[in-house]
Amino acid sequence: MTDTIATSKMLPATSGFEQTIDGKQVKLFYLKGKNGMQAAITNYGGRVVSLLVKSQSGKMIDVIAGFDNLKGYQEAAGNYYGALIGRYGNRIANGKFKIDGKEYSMFINNAPNTLHGGKVGFDSKVWDAVQPNEHTLELTYHSADMEEGFPGNLEVKVTYTVTRYNSLEINYEAKTDKPTVINLTNHAYFNLNGHGTGTVLKHIMQINADNYTPVNKNLIPVGKVETVKGTPFDFRAPLPIGDGIESDNEQIKFGHGYDHNYVLNSHNTQVPAATVIGDQSGLVMKVFTTQPGVQFYTGNFMKGAFKMKGGHPDDFRTAFCLETQHYPDSPNQPAFPSTLLEPGKTFKSVTLYQFERK
Repeated sequence: MTDTIATSKMLPATSGFEQTIDGKQVKLFYLKGKNGMQAAITNYGGRVVSLLVKSQSGKMIDVIAGFDNLKGYQEAAGNYYGALIGRYGNRIANGKFKIDGKEYSMFINNAPNTLHGGKVGFDSKVWDAVQPNEHTLELTYHSADMEEGFPGNLEVKVTYTVTRYNSLEINYEAKTDKPTVINLTNHAYFNLNGHGTGTVLKHIMQINADNYTPVNKNLIPVGKVETVKGTPFDFRAPLPIGDGIESDNEQIKFGHGYDHNYVLNSHNTQVPAATVIGDQSGLVMKVFTTQPGVQFYTGNFMKGAFKMKGGHPDDFRTAFCLETQHYPDSPNQPAFPSTLLEPGKTFKSVTLYQFERK
């Protein structure tokens, strides 16, 4: 039996996603790379549903925590499993920001802040989808002026590609007709031992960052960039994720684990922003990005409340996220890199999740 035939049975069926929402058709799309990697992506929130990668033993495993039907994603919407996030990923303090002296207000969905775009963010929208070939999916979305309180008509395009180099490449583009703020990312939950195999605490994590942005109790950056040296946030050398996750550290307590933005030393497609190794599978995931930061999140609010693919519950810390992004609350933090997008300019960024065997 060929890998293609065998692994196709591991991907969720399209029938679980075929539904009309607000007059738009939801579908599930399959992508395949030339070296065997496969993905399943739905245009509902642009969510990465599955990603099949060959492990050290030669077995294909699904490294994405997710659901095998649309209903699962709708019921667990607050966890943002696998979704495209916008207009503004992460938190904006008190749901307010100013552009040219004018204040804009958004829905408070993570009191006292706005999180991941507001009440109905890009994660809950049905994107227009075109699949030009077997390894590429192009998603587009028109975000109307003042949608969720954000100014400007925003035209967004996100392209997913499963490459011949065993990577999932995500290209982001956006244009606006009024000055606005933007922070696009993807909220994929990874377990490199395979979905449903237990916690990720023994995964080996390395993050190429000397500094991070500490937060207050509401997980809003306090405006400082501080060294990771001497703290549980120091992953400059490879360490098990679980080594410092229960430490007596105020920042760890605020996040209930890791839920913090790292200030990357390099942000390009040549030097990894992060490298993770599955302790059981031997899979290595390298993350490359042109974004200045990455939010490391350890599934601290996974509570086992939902049945995911294969009937596995979304148990506590059974997946992690590396959300490539600008820093949280940047519109209110003038010392942080700007997230302002102006008319006539195009926002562009690229992130790659590349897989190797140890």
